[in-house]
Amino acid sequence: MFQRIYNKSIELASNKRSNLYLGIVSFVESSFFPIPPDVMVIPMVLAKKDSYLKIFLIATIFSVLGGIFGYLIGYLFIDLAMYVIELYNYENKVLKLKMDLSQGSGMVIWLGTLFLAGFTPLPYKVFTITSGLIAFDIIAFIIISFISRGLRFYLVSILTAKFGEKFVKLIEQKGAVWSSIIGIIIICILAIFYFAFIK
Repeated sequence: MFQRIYNKSIELASNKRSNLYLGIVSFVESSFFPIPPDVMVIPMVLAKKDSYLKIFLIATIFSVLGGIFGYLIGYLFIDLAMYVIELYNYENKVLKLKMDLSQGSGMVIWLGTLFLAGFTPLPYKVFTITSGLIAFDIIAFIIISFISRGLRFYLVSILTAKFGEKFVKLIEQKGAVWSSIIGIIIICILAIFYFAFIK
């Protein structure tokens, strides 16, 4: 079933209404859909390299809107939220997070985790729903989502436009590793800045 959905997503990327379908996939992926928007972003940029900025913006905006929808699921529908979280075996992490937040030590950790979830192959939907479940600050949630999702889709779009199939092969072979490394480096830089100049 997963492979069938994956193949269908690639097929939609070549459709004349691909921008619309990209918006839909980006939206639903942030709350429950299993296939990441990158599956459509990459073939769309390969087919229309001059439109990479437009493709990146569509993926980013609708992904963040979908993230807000996921947040509302967590905030308003606890049973449904826990079902999705349990599906990905994250329930223990959520309970620990709630404990950390209640003790005042989880805010910065959750900001970093949310960034990594938006930037790397982690299941972003779990973290959007969890943010609502723990009533995380909605403004901070939206800002971090825009930054992490925007960086991810911008890098995927511009590198696909510039390097084409070479970048696609790199993504297929080592994409998860490199996105995780870059994400962790960014988090470390932000943490150093926070503790050195803000706190």
